[in-house]
Amino acid sequence: MNKKALFIEIEQCRQEMLALSEEHGLESEHVLASSEKLDELIYAYLKKSS
Repeated sequence: MNKKALFIEIEQCRQEMLALSEEHGLESEHVLASSEKLDELIYAYLKKSS
């Protein structure tokens, strides 16, 4: 996956996490899973940037 596609996926995941946090609260399993996915995407983006 190229950097632009990763960036778009990062933003979508971020928006999803924000929506989930409003619906379920910050400590819900849904938000934590989304946060972990976001971390992985950011790590992949940074890896491609270096």
